[in-house]
Amino acid sequence: MEKNVPSIWKAMEAKGYSRREFMYFCGVAVAAAGIQSSAFGQVVEAFEKKARPPVVWLHFQECTCCSESFIRSSHPIVADIIFDTLSLDYTETLQAASGAQAEKCLQDTMKNNKGKYILLVEGSVPMLNGGSCCTIGGRSALEILKEAAADAAAVIAWGSCASHGCIQAAKPNPTGATPIHELVNRPVINVPGCPPIAEVMTGVVTHVLLYGKIPELDSQGRPKEFYSRRVHDTCYRRPYYDAGLFVESWDDDAARKGYCLYKMGCRGPVTYNACSVTKWNGNLSYPIQSGHGCIGCSEAEFWDNGPFYQHLSSFPGFGIESTADTIGATAAGVTVGAVALHAISSNIRKRKIIQGNMEESVSPNKPDHEIVEEVPENGGDQS
Repeated sequence: MEKNVPSIWKAMEAKGYSRREFMYFCGVAVAAAGIQSSAFGQVVEAFEKKARPPVVWLHFQECTCCSESFIRSSHPIVADIIFDTLSLDYTETLQAASGAQAEKCLQDTMKNNKGKYILLVEGSVPMLNGGSCCTIGGRSALEILKEAAADAAAVIAWGSCASHGCIQAAKPNPTGATPIHELVNRPVINVPGCPPIAEVMTGVVTHVLLYGKIPELDSQGRPKEFYSRRVHDTCYRRPYYDAGLFVESWDDDAARKGYCLYKMGCRGPVTYNACSVTKWNGNLSYPIQSGHGCIGCSEAEFWDNGPFYQHLSSFPGFGIESTADTIGATAAGVTVGAVALHAISSNIRKRKIIQGNMEESVSPNKPDHEIVEEVPENGGDQS
């Protein structure tokens, strides 16, 4: 540990935190980073001994929504992340310094902490006309990025602008907006989303802090802890999808009942993110729960992947673009495997059960056994 650079525990102790509060903080950090609980002892040891890592946070072509998301993180709260876990030495958005004083902070951090500081980048880099579309202090975004990335311990691209180019790179891409990983000759951790979830952002930083290396990434450079499952896989509307019950138009009866939003353009089936698990605003909600379909903002080129309110042209699986009756009629005339038949009959049973429950709610005096009789064990007539 470098001289005059306290560990996380020492920094917290100096501020009056108790040992119990420190242990609680470690537990929250483990959860935020998606780390197994068995690694809790490693987290405690690391936070006790490791110096707080310096952080340089650069801003290029973006709307600052990633910063807005980050400062609303609740697990752990942003005050703990910024003031106790990290040493946020430079960021154009949150720092008090400006002008020459701010630039000195940037240069001093890079010079005195080679190979030790974490570089966070928010926004894409324009390549048109030598990068003249985005300059800071007379220097292009590309020049600043390459200088800062050269000696960083880790490079993290915050949001879809830095990860994929996002709206700025949408056709016809007038500024030549380019994602970070295409401009630096080293691994980049992509944390896409417009914006990314606050707890996911803090979790990625915690992982780098704890292990001193980047987390396991998928084919798009995204941390697998948070981008290994589709939004569709854990969506609470999934049973309606399986049963072939969809919203057909905004504010119709199906929308009020919370049916699947797939036909309204929801991209949950092809979008990898933690939205339906981690959610937003302290695990309160996420777009689909608020009644709006997923627009796939954590996927590359999402802005150009067709109208947001038009359903996907095709998607493998049962229940899509068909009612349960249509699926049953088709299956009756085609020889299929036992597994496929089971999936079809399961979808039909789910649909009937859901409809039966709705009828029961409308007619509370209807005996329970009548609903059961409507759903035979063998799935009923499938034709």
